[in-house]
Amino acid sequence: MIRVFVYGTLKPGESNYYLCAERVISTQSAIVHASLYHLPLGYPAIVPGDGITHGYLLMFYDAEILEILDEYEQHDPIEIEPFGSSNDYQRQEIEAFDLNQVSLGIAWAYVMTQEKIDRLNGSLVSSGIWQKNSPQ
Repeated sequence: MIRVFVYGTLKPGESNYYLCAERVISTQSAIVHASLYHLPLGYPAIVPGDGITHGYLLMFYDAEILEILDEYEQHDPIEIEPFGSSNDYQRQEIEAFDLNQVSLGIAWAYVMTQEKIDRLNGSLVSSGIWQKNSPQ
């Protein structure tokens, strides 16, 4: 089972959910311990840490979904330097929780470094919920 935490344009109902919708076998509202930022480019990024980010835990049977999402997120999984210059995001395992803070286990998530978010003039989304018209 492949588990991916999504928090932006890949969430159900958002503009790019179509990239994985046909392969999703289940969805569940979830949170992760990460700070959420809105980027002026029109999409979000997270940095694991003290904040709370709301999103969805998507479950898949086929590992091929990671190749599809890696391409979309501009992540090269064989990049030698983590967060190398060609990677917009780094795919990283992160613990997901249900809305009552009960662990749902480890899932893949696409994260950025704080330095890259700062270079891109990201704005903290204090609500932890990204919407197309963020920041809040």
